[in-house]
Amino acid sequence: MYAMTSLWFESALLPSGWARHVRITARGGNIDQVASGTAAQPGDERHALALPGLPNVHSHAFQRGLAGLTERRGPGADSFWSWRELMYRFVERIGPEELEALAALCFAEMLESGFTHVGEFHYLHHDQAGTPHADPGELAARLAAAAAYAGIGLTLLPVFYAHGGFGGTPPAARQRRFISDPDGFARIVESCRRAVRGLAGASVGVAPHSLRAVTPQELAAVATIAQRGVIHLHIAEQLREVEECVAWSGRRPIAWLLEHQAVDERWCLVHATHAAEAELTGIAARGAVVGLCPITEANLGDGIFPAARFRVQHGRIGIGSDSNIMLDAAAELRTLEYSQRLTARARNVLAAGSGASTGRCLFDAALAGGRQALRGTQGETGLCAGAPLDLITLAVGHPALLARQEDELLDSWIFAAGREAIDCVWRAGERVVSGGRHRHRDAAVARYATALRRLRA
Repeated sequence: MYAMTSLWFESALLPSGWARHVRITARGGNIDQVASGTAAQPGDERHALALPGLPNVHSHAFQRGLAGLTERRGPGADSFWSWRELMYRFVERIGPEELEALAALCFAEMLESGFTHVGEFHYLHHDQAGTPHADPGELAARLAAAAAYAGIGLTLLPVFYAHGGFGGTPPAARQRRFISDPDGFARIVESCRRAVRGLAGASVGVAPHSLRAVTPQELAAVATIAQRGVIHLHIAEQLREVEECVAWSGRRPIAWLLEHQAVDERWCLVHATHAAEAELTGIAARGAVVGLCPITEANLGDGIFPAARFRVQHGRIGIGSDSNIMLDAAAELRTLEYSQRLTARARNVLAAGSGASTGRCLFDAALAGGRQALRGTQGETGLCAGAPLDLITLAVGHPALLARQEDELLDSWIFAAGREAIDCVWRAGERVVSGGRHRHRDAAVARYATALRRLRA
């Protein structure tokens, strides 16, 4: 028999819009009933404001341990490619215990920031020597354990990585922990599916790492392994990547993908930073989601995705934290809008029209696109009957939120307050954050500190 959760809010953002005096009941982690314009009942837990939890479409949890350690200029021009070498050095030392500890704190901090479901782009498969574990999903199981501990929703995205460059270039020595062939990858995916079976709302997709890491034949095989799961890949993140793809195929990366794969609503194209106009049109027409990671893209100097032009074409976006340099859902949305303002030299660029709230437009887009990218197009989303009880409350007494209502609260949370205004977070009907702190924060920090000291010894 499932326990009943009953919550009452002064106001809540429902799929139909803002509502007053909202009562939500849930059983077994899913919302049973939503009623507005109703009085609280005895036993209801009362709060001022409810928002749906946001999906995080793209994360490499282990990179949380690297945050802040790459901000020192090298002897030449620094870029994504020099950062990648530093990341490879870090990853060479990570064992199963360290991976689980890094991920547990990372996932807890995601929840504290307003993310309630994560797409974990998992490419660390083998031991430090590059040898497969006896269970090919050993490290995936550690991520599933970290998600269970933190209480976050998980879409596990095992990565297929076979080559070091376009056209089947042999991988580099430092990529040995990632490399597999299609048969070995199929075993990893099956092990991942076993690892997540006990997690509420969890699923497994597949992630061909990038066009430079797979051949066309391997990409087709990996898409088949996905069955009906979601498919994510990095694409057109760097100008060098675009130039190398043109040299290999005569086509830009996104154009090549759209011509050679049946890209549809199951696909999430991560970054797509350097998309040409015709490519934006093609992505929008196929109904795929572009997974944007604004803070990481800024940190790595990737460039700026043309989000305003994509929005005009009714393109779908999701938001991810990628390298987890900073975990703050509101800050990701704010960085996305600010990048567009700097490019256009204008304000409120991603608002849908005259009088529209920019914060509301960003939030709605990230909620819908993120839900599609992580769970597909089936099922309910947001605060409605049948959907998971994934919600956040804001501390409306925060100075940045005083004397605000409805969309003003979203604007002020995203552009003036950020994660420090998060009060409570529920995931699958269970409260995992109270007063802005995860219920296991102290223990998770202690495990993380032990792991990081070992990795940096």
